[in-house]
Amino acid sequence: MTETASAPGSTTVIERRGGGGAGLLIGLAVLVLVVIGALYLINQNNRENVKTDAITQAAKDVGGAAKDVGGAAKDAAKKVD
Repeated sequence: MTETASAPGSTTVIERRGGGGAGLLIGLAVLVLVVIGALYLINQNNRENVKTDAITQAAKDVGGAAKDVGGAAKDAAKKVD
């Protein structure tokens, strides 16, 4: 608000300037972008966890298969002796 006064008895002019809401719109847009970014990062993290779990399970399966092959080799060696 700007107030301008001249000499006594003259007219006083008061100017009001509105914000127009541009700041509110920019703030809202920034908030929306932050939320979208956070959701993207959370989703990316979940995908990485799924991949890690799949690789861990595959490694366990390979380890189990290796034990089975080792056991079969021992049994075959005993039969040869």
